[in-house]
Amino acid sequence: MKLGSAANFNKFGTLGIEEEYFVVDSSGKPVNTTGQLIEGSDAPGFLKNNIDNELFKFIIECRTPISNNLNDAKSALSEMRENIQLHVQNYGFELAVSGLHPAALWQELEHVESPRYAAQLDRIQYPQHRNTTAGLHVHFGVDDAEKAIWMANQCRPYLPLLLALSSNSPYWNGFDTGLESARALIFESLPNTGMPAEFSNMADYLHFERLMVETNSISDRGALWHDVRPHTENGTIELRIMDAQTQTERSAHLLEYIYYLLSDLSERYEDGDSGDSPRFEVLCENKWRSIRHGYHSTFINWENSNQIHLVDLVESECQRLGTSSLRTLYDLGSGSSSQRDQYDSGGLDTLCRSLII
Repeated sequence: MKLGSAANFNKFGTLGIEEEYFVVDSSGKPVNTTGQLIEGSDAPGFLKNNIDNELFKFIIECRTPISNNLNDAKSALSEMRENIQLHVQNYGFELAVSGLHPAALWQELEHVESPRYAAQLDRIQYPQHRNTTAGLHVHFGVDDAEKAIWMANQCRPYLPLLLALSSNSPYWNGFDTGLESARALIFESLPNTGMPAEFSNMADYLHFERLMVETNSISDRGALWHDVRPHTENGTIELRIMDAQTQTERSAHLLEYIYYLLSDLSERYEDGDSGDSPRFEVLCENKWRSIRHGYHSTFINWENSNQIHLVDLVESECQRLGTSSLRTLYDLGSGSSSQRDQYDSGGLDTLCRSLII
């Protein structure tokens, strides 16, 4: 039985990044061949022990080592991108990055043959069979278990902001979904995903983990795939709501904002801040607005019943936290809008080529 522990929350401010990538041919179309990239991996540098299969053979996940500060984490992110690109090219492939691959037809693509994924497919059925999603996950180390629960609760109102700014998946199965992050909606069809509920303390969360495993709802704690979670094995808070980003700099800006956001929440906890308890339904509504509207989202403020446009929230957060990362990211423009521009200029083939990094 694979469960976590409160004792694992013993380091503060460490950072780790996970990114999921699509293995494609020279035209940017998916290929069913990641096994040779993983097994007995000859990937360079730290990737040798930090590259894995995902559910589909054309999706791989890469992880950075743990970094002790923001600058080292950014450098590790860049190194990871450079090395995985060289690695797949050595095997005659290319790498594409997006929340969903627009030309991936899940009915025609092969799943990885492993007991873990076979069990997931059997348990979840249709929603998992079509799960061609790719995300960006950021881990932030926390040195106290109760603080970690408080921080995870308190960062939930900021999750729709992260999703709106990372929205990069308008196309699925070759058609325009009309959404800015179709990935988020497809992934949320799986069990134990989406906006999490509030937990009162670490004992409450650990009871939930154990209950889910002991009732055979999941095989291990790793199958609790909510948009943010206390990672009770790594001793981190893991933010999982974001689409995979085509440009490295976009991932770096999101990483920087998350670092400042969670550092601020830690200080608030240490200062005895009681925190906020927004309505769960409002959090879900704001997430839906990000899925549907992305850069054009307006969000509901539960406390004052007002609405705030994404760009105004970006400005507010930059001033509050003293970082320009979100404004710089916002000024780069929407990933989903860029994909639609590529499609309009040359169709699906042009779009697929544009996602190659």
